[in-house]
Amino acid sequence: MYRRWIEGGNGVKKGPSQLLGNSAWNATAFAVAVLLNLAILPFVIFRLGLAAFGVAGLVTACVAPALMFSNALGLSTAREFAQRLGPTDRDEARRFFATALGLAIVLGSPIAALLGLTGAPLARLGFHLGGPAADDLGLAFGLAGAGWLCQCVLAVFLSLFTARQDYRRIASISITGTVVTTMSMLLLIPYAPRASTFLGCQALGFATNLLMAIGWSRRAISDWLAPPALDRSALHALFKLGGWQVAAQGGALFAGQADRYLLGALLQPQFVGFYSVAQRLEEAVYIGVLKIGEILFPFFSTLQKEGDDRKVDLLLRSSWILNVLAASALGGLIPVAGALLHRWTGAEVAAEAQLVLVVLSMSGIFGSSANVFAFYLLSQGRSSSNAVISLVTGIFTLATSAIALPYLGWQAAGWSSCVGMVAQMVTTVLLLRRSFRLSTMWSRMVHFVLIPLGTGVAVGLALRSQLSPVSFDHAPSWWYVVSLYGVSATAIFVAAVAMSQLGPYRAVCWRDLRVIITCFLPFKAA
Repeated sequence: MYRRWIEGGNGVKKGPSQLLGNSAWNATAFAVAVLLNLAILPFVIFRLGLAAFGVAGLVTACVAPALMFSNALGLSTAREFAQRLGPTDRDEARRFFATALGLAIVLGSPIAALLGLTGAPLARLGFHLGGPAADDLGLAFGLAGAGWLCQCVLAVFLSLFTARQDYRRIASISITGTVVTTMSMLLLIPYAPRASTFLGCQALGFATNLLMAIGWSRRAISDWLAPPALDRSALHALFKLGGWQVAAQGGALFAGQADRYLLGALLQPQFVGFYSVAQRLEEAVYIGVLKIGEILFPFFSTLQKEGDDRKVDLLLRSSWILNVLAASALGGLIPVAGALLHRWTGAEVAAEAQLVLVVLSMSGIFGSSANVFAFYLLSQGRSSSNAVISLVTGIFTLATSAIALPYLGWQAAGWSSCVGMVAQMVTTVLLLRRSFRLSTMWSRMVHFVLIPLGTGVAVGLALRSQLSPVSFDHAPSWWYVVSLYGVSATAIFVAAVAMSQLGPYRAVCWRDLRVIITCFLPFKAA
């Protein structure tokens, strides 16, 4: 059944090998971005200092609310394009493109201007910033706002490639922008070691991405482009899905940025810097897994006419594959947290941030439970369910942070994220149980979702307990860190696969795993 070809909305047949190929392109682009970002971060911290790096993190957190609009616009536009890829739908698709581009410019420009003009005064007031850091805030917010506007317009152009599942071009655009950002940081930060320089280099990378996307779309799919305009029917369709998606993005925003806001309001910027270092490592792995599964969004959009049994089958089997991957990749950080931070950023950051990295890694594992389901709900036009999930997550995260941080200090920051993700997991399970009235739904959820994630947390903590007595008089070698992570991730993967063989769906899991491995072998078995 897994090898059955699925008929896409544009008449092109898509099978597991193409889905895996798309995942490989996404993973390649993200791997390059992660390697370059993680490689440049110690240089950035050394040149800027933790205080300025913390200020840059606060500015990024303040700009994050604008992502509710740009992300929702990009996802809504991609979904509408995915259903209008045939030659007969070209005129309608052009109206959607023109309307989405018009929204990005007409609404995005005032938002970027508002960030540049009001961000600095509000940040000084809310985060009690003064001195040289405060003097740089105006330029920092201006550059961050400009970078966001580039992202907003870019989202519309990328939606054309996303709808066509052309992840090769998306990966190429992403890699080029990351290289530009990294090189500009190496060149400019030593001459102007300020938070605004760091944010300006990021904005330069986003501008490069936008220019590449415009040029590539004009060469490859110019017939689908149109100048900015506002069509009433297209506006209605975009807002119908995008309105709930804004609410979903808002919940995700609170869940992702609540700790930074409260740390900035209650403590000094360097503590935001410590938290940002730990969060960046965890996010790198978490988003990497998310990128691999991102190709499921346009794929699920083609399943509108399938029955519930078929949808649940694909949904939960896709979820198991990504959950095993997430548990292995994120769980591998738990035993290696101290050694990795010591090698990467030094003993001071390792001592302060390793427990936060452990907790954030657990949070990422729990949060992975909802990734595939979020893509499915969005592809089916059920953004209201995604909004409920995100808002519940944000409320639990923010409430836990507000209670814990004043009493337990900054290292309690990661626990609020963990509580929020557990709430997200529970809400997702309940919503899906209500959506599919199948007698075996609970047993499938336990086997495909809860068991692999629980295995990742349990094995990761067990390995950490065995390695916790290890201390370092000097930075451990990269060979030690990488080897320890690889062994830990492999142990979790083996344990998760072994646990899958104890339940009633063991044959399904084993067959899907063999299909994936076969697709990536350099030769095909006879």
